[in-house]
Amino acid sequence: IAKEVAKLLEMKAQLGGDEGKHKFVLKTPKGTRDYSPKQMAIRERVFNAIITCFKRHGAEVIDTPVFELKETLTGKYGEDSKLIYDLKDQGGELLSLRYDLTVPFARYLAMNKITNIKRYHIAKVYRRDNPAMTRGRYREFYQCDFDIAGQFDPMIPDAECLKIVHEILSDLQLGDFVVKVNDRRILDGMFAVCGVTDSKFRTICSSVDKLDKMPWEEVRSEMVGEKGLSPEAADRIGEYVQLHGGLELIEQLLQDPKLSQNKLAKEGLGDMKLLFEYLTLFGITGKISFDLSLARGLDYYTGVIFEAVLLQQENDHVEEPVSVGSVAGGGRYDGLVGMFDPKGRKVPCVGVSIGIERIFSILEQRVEASEEKIRTTETQVLVASAQKKLLEERLKLISELWDAGIKAEMLYKKNPKLLNQLQYCEDTGIPLVAIVGEQELKDGVVKLRVVATREEVNIRRESLVEEIRMRTSRP
Repeated sequence: IAKEVAKLLEMKAQLGGDEGKHKFVLKTPKGTRDYSPKQMAIRERVFNAIITCFKRHGAEVIDTPVFELKETLTGKYGEDSKLIYDLKDQGGELLSLRYDLTVPFARYLAMNKITNIKRYHIAKVYRRDNPAMTRGRYREFYQCDFDIAGQFDPMIPDAECLKIVHEILSDLQLGDFVVKVNDRRILDGMFAVCGVTDSKFRTICSSVDKLDKMPWEEVRSEMVGEKGLSPEAADRIGEYVQLHGGLELIEQLLQDPKLSQNKLAKEGLGDMKLLFEYLTLFGITGKISFDLSLARGLDYYTGVIFEAVLLQQENDHVEEPVSVGSVAGGGRYDGLVGMFDPKGRKVPCVGVSIGIERIFSILEQRVEASEEKIRTTETQVLVASAQKKLLEERLKLISELWDAGIKAEMLYKKNPKLLNQLQYCEDTGIPLVAIVGEQELKDGVVKLRVVATREEVNIRRESLVEEIRMRTSRP
């Protein structure tokens, strides 16, 4: 053996070492993932529920390029701009991958001079984030957006966006959720009366936005320590941002001696009151919370902002349900289209984005835990043969079925065993088998077998399509 090994090593040396060779790593890039057929089946179910809801509300669909001119995206996202993926100069244009679907939508409206549209858009976006894959946080992920652009009476479109969030989260049965609502004007007014200078609004806003992840003490020390806010101002903010409730809180703040003196805050609170009246008519206020700590870090929001979070009852002793993370968010951005319009024409917009990745993570974990069998194809019938030399007959029959719009498969063998064909149906969840045999061909029938019950019936060839349709259309 030693001799043979020495010989092989000598041959290897003659062939040249692999010092220069790069070890090829088989993996997806950081923050991305592949989706197996099983995962895609769950994902499609979620997409269908969301699209059905968007269509129910009368939305049209658009699409935009996956990359935009870099200047289109620059300066629209506040502190998050550092997460934009820039591409190399490709022949004179500086490009970046889109960061969300809202800025491209605003660019689309301004470019085409559209002042009125209700649209949805489902597509991938890119963020150079530090991914937390287990929590559904990626560098490449889908967003599902619904937006209403146009000049309308206050809070009617905003209320519809919240109704949509409520419908989708109820339909997907993800568990208990709450939609937190606030208004940029209430926030800005609150900052002003607490003694925050205009120039610090946005940066203090992004600190407040962390309150769902950090306790107030840490947020306060960030404001004072890193962002140079006076401790008095921080404490005054603290009194407000820990409040949440419904109409009664709005009424209380409208009476607040300091806030009610501020024009912005007063406007925001007036609209918030109107919004809650509409949400009461929609019958959904049970899941909506007016929450002064909600800030949503993006720069372009101008009015109502909202975020839906899933709640997880940790155990029976905990009064406050724990939040598992945001699954939808959105708000009003009346100035964004104007930033692109050469004449600065404004198109008021309000929209919502459904966090499909996080929803998908939750449903995937649930399927894993329940060991529920997921079908990855929609095949209704397998065309099988009972004896040998019937390949031509199977091909003729399957072609008839395909032409009639029936989803059908057959095994790619000339003479498959009947048992193997039936086993294939068991494994893949195909509900019916259409069996051709010599006797059936003589009699002009096809034997239709129900996989689950093993019951078999002879069906006239001309009635087969109708029979399959009838048997597979039942829920």
